[in-house]
Amino acid sequence: MASLFSKLKSNINTTESEGINAGKVIAFLNQKGGVGKTTMAYNTACALGERGHKVLCLDLDPQSNLTLLFDVEKSGEYHIHHLLINSVRELKPLHVPAIISDVVINKGKVDILPTGQELSGFELTVAGITAPRQLILSRFLEKNNLLEEYDYIVIDCPPTLGLLVVNILCASHGVMIPFRPDEFSRKGLSHFYEVLEDVGDMGLTRSPDILAHIPNMVDLRRKQEASDLEKIISEITVGETVAPFLNRAQLVKSQAQRKSVYDFKGKEFLGLQEQFNNLAHIITDWNEQYEH
Repeated sequence: MASLFSKLKSNINTTESEGINAGKVIAFLNQKGGVGKTTMAYNTACALGERGHKVLCLDLDPQSNLTLLFDVEKSGEYHIHHLLINSVRELKPLHVPAIISDVVINKGKVDILPTGQELSGFELTVAGITAPRQLILSRFLEKNNLLEEYDYIVIDCPPTLGLLVVNILCASHGVMIPFRPDEFSRKGLSHFYEVLEDVGDMGLTRSPDILAHIPNMVDLRRKQEASDLEKIISEITVGETVAPFLNRAQLVKSQAQRKSVYDFKGKEFLGLQEQFNNLAHIITDWNEQYEH
């Protein structure tokens, strides 16, 4: 019995040791829509892929914008919603014949788990289960060994603060926060910080670190935008604030063509590539110093 206990203890210690180099989950999140979460998540994931990291994107917004940006018009009969439901034993009557390898799609240097409209019913579908509903995503990642398969899992989040986002926060190690320089974003940020505290108070998991705030679609020629941006930055106390992403035609062009900024070789894209390289650097630098 003693030898068996020692073996079990050894296995636990080995697992904890291996976890030190496990992949990290990075969420791009803001409850306000129209702040460019999808564009930021997509190009940052591509920046990490350009650096040689193995990257998986999760589209957890039922609007499917990230799925479309990856030029996945139709991902097949099943997608991330079905895989999440499959991972919950209590929902066995709703399980479908699909495994993760059937759903994940390789798009060059980045993989994606696409989504669909069914994800909008996630909260209702899991409402009656007794297992911790906040940990469905976290346990899904663990069961499928995705933190061992990938260096980074980048999540595009829905513009809400509901159960799906709580799942994302419970599964994430770091958060990137794109925002627009306006009063609505300012209020949205304060609400997000409150939800982040609530997640920590649950005691179910460690709260994710705030890695960076990303001012996006900024036009500094407008005095009100410049003033609002300055006000928001002055109130940010956690995580750094990167240089603003301006309303650049190149970003609009790449999005319209469903390409990353790294798919273009013109000099006019160098500035954007450097900005996304910086976001990737923030993530990798933080990962090197991450306390387990």
